[in-house]
Amino acid sequence: MRWPLLSAFLLSIATASVRSQTADAYFASESPIAKTNLLANIGASGSKSHGAKPGIVIASPSTTDPNYLFTWTRDSALVFQTIIDQYTLGKDTTLRPLIDSYVAAQTIVQQVSNPSGTVSTGGLGEPKFNIDESAFTGSWGRPQRDGPALRANALITWANYLVSHGNSSYVTGTLWPILKLDLDYVSANWNQTGFDLWEEVSSSSFFTTAVQHRALRQGAALATSIGQTGVVSGYTTQAANALCFLQSYWSSAGYITANTGGGRSGKDANTVLTSIHTFDPAAGCDATTFQPCSDRALSNLFVYVKAFSIYALNSGVASNQGWATGRYPEDSYFGGNPWYLTTLAVAEQLYDSLIVWKAKGSITVTALSQPFFANLVPGTAAGTYASSSSTFTSIISAVQTYADSFVSVVAKYTPSGGGLAEQYSRANGAPTSAVDLTWSYAALLTAANAKAGGAPASWGASGLTVPTTCARNDGGGGTGTVAVTFNVQATTVFGEVANAESAENIYLTGSVDALVNWSPDNALLLSSAAYPIWSITVNLPANTAIEYKYIRKFNGAVTWESDPNNSFTTGASGSLTRTDTWR
Repeated sequence: MRWPLLSAFLLSIATASVRSQTADAYFASESPIAKTNLLANIGASGSKSHGAKPGIVIASPSTTDPNYLFTWTRDSALVFQTIIDQYTLGKDTTLRPLIDSYVAAQTIVQQVSNPSGTVSTGGLGEPKFNIDESAFTGSWGRPQRDGPALRANALITWANYLVSHGNSSYVTGTLWPILKLDLDYVSANWNQTGFDLWEEVSSSSFFTTAVQHRALRQGAALATSIGQTGVVSGYTTQAANALCFLQSYWSSAGYITANTGGGRSGKDANTVLTSIHTFDPAAGCDATTFQPCSDRALSNLFVYVKAFSIYALNSGVASNQGWATGRYPEDSYFGGNPWYLTTLAVAEQLYDSLIVWKAKGSITVTALSQPFFANLVPGTAAGTYASSSSTFTSIISAVQTYADSFVSVVAKYTPSGGGLAEQYSRANGAPTSAVDLTWSYAALLTAANAKAGGAPASWGASGLTVPTTCARNDGGGGTGTVAVTFNVQATTVFGEVANAESAENIYLTGSVDALVNWSPDNALLLSSAAYPIWSITVNLPANTAIEYKYIRKFNGAVTWESDPNNSFTTGASGSLTRTDTWR
């Protein structure tokens, strides 16, 4: 009776070995191609950059169906985060001139007036520009508030490296003026809605909030190190507020809800990309910042991947093997296909997890993450497993194999020349949408680095605690503002899991910009931490008559509080509290 079990065990080992070899061989052959094609999409010398200005990243050489011959602040920052990491980690020290050209280009682009405003009136939230550094004035989903944070994160990585190598003067004179503009924008606007990274949903977005939190946290640290101490308190306060708000995206259904609006399930690659782009190896498996190996991030990954059972490519593929994954299951763009970068992101989160577990010498399985582990190693129970245990060894091997199998999916659907488009068909795996997507190549390089055990520099995620009270801004009233705390007593459906997607939640909207001008779609979500009291703190303009109402959202329906509107007038400064009961 033992022979079938032994045969199955030996077969699993053989399969794992094949997958690992496939991933290793693919990365070995594809990484040089990806790097060459990534550099080809950067002006002015890139062979496919179509005359882009120096340091400008084109999203893709594609000019029709779709036309991606523009430069996005987000994509450019993620690409240059990859390039800066390659330089600072010693992988390619020839990249310095390219980094310098990016710095120079962003100095120019920041100052370009555009449909979102000027540099001082919101223009930093403009998502994309023409490749000659002029404003794109067509209709678009704007603003997008992740760009300034991502640019700051990339340039802070560069600044920290230069400071550690004795070049503080360049950081202070050249980089800090760029960084301060972005960080000031993030500090003032992190709590404002905008379009998500897929440019489709206008609301608050998990990815955006997380990268903004990272920017403010490491921005405060850099400012301290170079003597720019006047901004430290403000950045630190807003970082704490953003971290507090970040927790509200978590759903009791075991995954991260990607956006506060949009009317979708919330299962979205946005969340997986967040874990890898806010990875801090020094933070271990911290759940507060949703580190890759945290129980929240692993539970979320498990739910996210399962959402793509809808793809024909995944039909008949076991749940412990890699699947093709896309942006979100409801996607219809170009038919709603898997993306190379999202499938690689799953592998990268798993590789990041392996880095931390091996460094720690232990793996902790909680009730929340247990289904993820049991899917890979049946019978795994909650507990902590030391590196000396057979369970630790089994999990490491299984997760490695699982990560490699996602790379194998990408390898299977990479055309013979190695070019990576934006998407590959959900029906047959053929490349589709924009060709030579620069972000696809960056995703390949970062996943390969993670598989090799490469970890980014720490950004300060270790040991953070969530404030007991969430505030939408600095909580003390800024210049011309009053910090108003709204408390309302309201019982809700499924109140014990309030703020989960399946629950009824309470929101706030009102008569001024800070209360989103009576918009139910963009209304502010209140915290249920003191249920049945729901609470939020918002900075409102001083000496202003305010009207407001609470609304309920449940199963797509919106219910307004009964008339009349609540009203009051703010004072000249300070703070105040409004105490209400739902009616």
